Amino acid sequence: MIVEMNTGATKEQVDHVVDRAHSLGFEVQLNIGTEKTVVAILGSDTGKTDTDVFAVLPGVQSVSRVMKPYKLASREFHPRASKINVSGVEIGGQRVVIMAGPCAVESEKQLMDTARAVQKLGASVVRGGAFKPRTSPFSFQGLGQDALKMLLKVKSDLGIPVITEVIDIQGIEPVAKHADILPVGARNMQNFALLRELSKLKHPILLKRGLSATVTEWLTAADYLLAQGNRRVILCERGIRTFEDTVRFSLDISSIPVIKQVSHLPVIVDPSHAAGHWAYVPSIAKAAIAAGADGILIEVHPKPEEALVDGLQSLDIPNFERLMKDLRPIAQAVGRYV
Repeated sequence: MIVEMNTGATKEQVDHVVDRAHSLGFEVQLNIGTEKTVVAILGSDTGKTDTDVFAVLPGVQSVSRVMKPYKLASREFHPRASKINVSGVEIGGQRVVIMAGPCAVESEKQLMDTARAVQKLGASVVRGGAFKPRTSPFSFQGLGQDALKMLLKVKSDLGIPVITEVIDIQGIEPVAKHADILPVGARNMQNFALLRELSKLKHPILLKRGLSATVTEWLTAADYLLAQGNRRVILCERGIRTFEDTVRFSLDISSIPVIKQVSHLPVIVDPSHAAGHWAYVPSIAKAAIAAGADGILIEVHPKPEEALVDGLQSLDIPNFERLMKDLRPIAQAVGRYV
């Protein structure tokens, strides 16, 4: 249930709504805007409560029910698009943010060489996997703590934010100490215990869409991150598993305008994991920007043929440079810039 307060409603009037909700056993989230406050009334039994219970309270402009299972990620709760600032980089604004780097951190030289190159070419966030959740237990699992130290060095030496995945609850604290953005991988999209712990942080969290998740399930998972007050949530479309076998995953381009219509959260696209082959990555990235994506998360490696993880889907530096040049006119055509 969404309670929209009048413009200029007093703190006492907002508190009255909150107190009434608590007295009925409901949870509350506030969206305090520059003009008015919106109160989300949360609970499994809100549908049994008459809207007049809140409509009659002083300062209330309107009360409506949110019929979708996701509440806090919806436009009803937060009508304006959210913009998330990460160390001076705004995600969700006019700029299409490029996050680039190796799938896995393999050495300090590999990471630093890649970071310098992608930053020079226009990337504003460096990616690099420290912990790698692999399908096989015998595959390279990442350098762990050593990789986190290397990412911190990139951050301090180059003055650029870094992003690396957190794969379990035990890894939250060390990753949060070193990274600016914490991604939740597709396999963990519905790891609700992990999402609850991450929701307690103030770090931006990037939530990847699950391998077979619907948009509704994806946004409902985002509510877990938003439920305890962390408003810095970014969605990431990375392709879903379908009957198609010519690419690694089928990137759902249509999810981007759908998200923009029903949710206030920014959405970026990972063309590398969707494609599974570097040759397809540029076309998918271009399509994502044309469809309204707020950013691109892309795998770049100085020598993909020597990569320990996902070399086939990684761009080398010359191909990344070519892609950046191609993206700029597309972004300009849709009123944005790279």
